[in-house]
Amino acid sequence: MSLTIAAPVASIDHAALAARIRSLAHAMGFQRCGISDVALGEDEAHLRDWLAQGLHGSMDWMARHGDKRARPQELRPGTLRVISVGLDYGRDPDEAWRTLSDSERAYVARYALGRDYHKLMRHRLQALADRIADEIGPFGHRVFVDSAPVLERALARNAGLGWIGKHTCLIDKDGGSWFFLGEIYVDLPLPVDAPADAHCGTCTRCIDVCPTQAITAPNRLDARRCISYLTIEHVRPLARDLSGQIACIDDVQQYRLRRTRIR
Repeated sequence: MSLTIAAPVASIDHAALAARIRSLAHAMGFQRCGISDVALGEDEAHLRDWLAQGLHGSMDWMARHGDKRARPQELRPGTLRVISVGLDYGRDPDEAWRTLSDSERAYVARYALGRDYHKLMRHRLQALADRIADEIGPFGHRVFVDSAPVLERALARNAGLGWIGKHTCLIDKDGGSWFFLGEIYVDLPLPVDAPADAHCGTCTRCIDVCPTQAITAPNRLDARRCISYLTIEHVRPLARDLSGQIACIDDVQQYRLRRTRIR
């Protein structure tokens, strides 16, 4: 069903509009799209506790905006719903393992092999917002792709895109975790999707296999021990007590040095 005539907000069929938004999102290349409300009370409490324990390490920006991260209305006044989308970035795990097993090849994270996803997704999300405006008239909105304090995994979970696993990553039962997230905050009272059910059960494989024991408990990540944090976010010397867990600690130091020089 196509909504082509701009109409006052009060007269909009919001259920039909929500279906249209999902259709447009998929046509623009997003594999996932869902809609959630803005209630994130439990997630806000979880975030506060995580920050209070200092588990964010040197990522001061995680705490800089206080509770705004879990309160969409404060970030974009008037927000009633959040449209969350997911964009796949690598669906061939066998190719990744072949690369790892070849000592003559360098392994690059799957998400970094293509175009800059920030620009790509932001452009597509703004195009989606523009299409919505073309069909219903102007409405309040703001697009986000890692560009502001947004609790994107919780919002995506509530929109039905996946559940948050014990390793704190978002998991889609049919597509794994290899997808980017983006959001549009809107002032439209759209019907919301059902949150995704959790499917981890009693499995603890992510906790057991973490080489630095950064996952200290289900849904509890100590960023200060996380390899991704240590190689990307952390700019201070690496703690030597991790050397037993990170066999390549000297390589990590050299990588960070080279990255700094490139910048």
